[in-house]
Amino acid sequence: MTLMNNYLFTLYIAGQTSRSQRAVSNLRQACENTGAAYELVIVDILERPEAAEQAKILAIPTLVKESPLPIRKVIGDLSNHEVLINELDIKPA
Repeated sequence: MTLMNNYLFTLYIAGQTSRSQRAVSNLRQACENTGAAYELVIVDILERPEAAEQAKILAIPTLVKESPLPIRKVIGDLSNHEVLINELDIKPA
């Protein structure tokens, strides 16, 4: 059961590139700046291409907010924290 301010994110990446690492770091910083509780699942599409196909991921890195609903997607390195927080509707703890 997901609580009000608990978020579940899935980040689709392609290998351990600097762009992938930046996206992970930027997401963690944005969540920690808001105090939001979150769980992050990282899916490397080089290792699990079927997962990207099933989720209809067309570009990487792509972040998917799975919970709470509605599901939202953000593409890119997630460097603009203000846009990221607004697009994903992350509420401060």
